Amino acid sequence: MRLTLHTDYALRALIYLGLRPGRRVSIREIAEAHRISENHLVKVVHNLGRGGFLETTRGKGGGLRLARPPEEISVGEVVRFTEEDMALVACFQAPAGGSGCALVNVCRLQSLLGEALGAFLAVLDRRTLADLLHTPNREAMAARLGLAPPDAPPDAPPDAPPDAPPDAPLGAAAGVPPDAPGLTGE
Repeated sequence: MRLTLHTDYALRALIYLGLRPGRRVSIREIAEAHRISENHLVKVVHNLGRGGFLETTRGKGGGLRLARPPEEISVGEVVRFTEEDMALVACFQAPAGGSGCALVNVCRLQSLLGEALGAFLAVLDRRTLADLLHTPNREAMAARLGLAPPDAPPDAPPDAPPDAPPDAPLGAAAGVPPDAPGLTGE
């Protein structure tokens, strides 16, 4: 299964905002930190606002912030909201104009993939934005995004980005081994 760029950007935006609790953040700030398209992110943010994940305020002193505490934002909920089509194969969809898979209702592939999709979403449902934020790599994530340490006062200047190349594994710049405990292992 491959998630869309829309979902990827949505999760990145939520992580960024989760690392900036109580602060209003601009779309440009998120786009620059993640090195992603600001134009595409505008659409993503609008959608997240409609879904009740973000509060958006226009004008001076405006910006974005989480609409709910990170503990109340399920990763599975975000994925379901941002993915337009969870059909893994054509037989998941109702046939348009009578055309469709000739094996519908006699093939076990649909039920097998449906079970796999359910298991995938069940794992995501057990995790919240807080789980993504409260990891041994939290400070490394903030540093990679050019942010002040997460517990720094609001007026603290951002840390200099680490010297690790952009494609290095997350946490490498902070000396965190790639196999450090995180969200894996129940």
